[in-house]
Amino acid sequence: MDPGTLVVPPRARAIVLFAHGSGSSRFSPRNRFVAETLNRAGFATLLFDLLTPEEDADQARRRRFDIALLAERLIAMTGRVADDPETANLRIAYFGASTGAAAALVAAAERRSLVGAIVSRGGRPDLAGEALERVEAPTLLIVGGEDHPVLELNRWAQARLSATSELVVVPGAGHLFEEPGALEEVARLATGWFAAHLVAAASTVNA
Repeated sequence: MDPGTLVVPPRARAIVLFAHGSGSSRFSPRNRFVAETLNRAGFATLLFDLLTPEEDADQARRRRFDIALLAERLIAMTGRVADDPETANLRIAYFGASTGAAAALVAAAERRSLVGAIVSRGGRPDLAGEALERVEAPTLLIVGGEDHPVLELNRWAQARLSATSELVVVPGAGHLFEEPGALEEVARLATGWFAAHLVAAASTVNA
């Protein structure tokens, strides 16, 4: 599996792994925008593909919605990040979109000691199923106000999360957050969540 695009700013204290949604890739302009915002705030980021191009091109879309497979690959990359000397000292978080959000939640449930926070953008956390009850990482669910079906699925999933969680609705935004200012709001919310639950938590532990 391709190692992806890793950016480690000077004095970074945490790294955010991006789990892309179905039909997307590490070249997604939306996730790259959020990653660049996080880099400017001092967070390392890793954008990589959970599926090979051949798997993602599968017309039946079976792989795209194989949450267990996506989570397995995210877990494998999490292990690499934890073992790599360049990133081993960084706290780990996930940013998931669409089906990638479900994969992030399942992976976090399996690697509770490693994953410190999760942000979902227009995600399908409902697809994480029973793993929702085992997630310990504080989780932020961001949904567009006009993305009505996904909003209801996020409300359903939040009710089943045992971890600290918050659901934020971005008014006027659709599923892809293409409206003016919508993606900027996603980036702002994600940066604040990671700062509060990764950087602040690390400062408390090290105090």
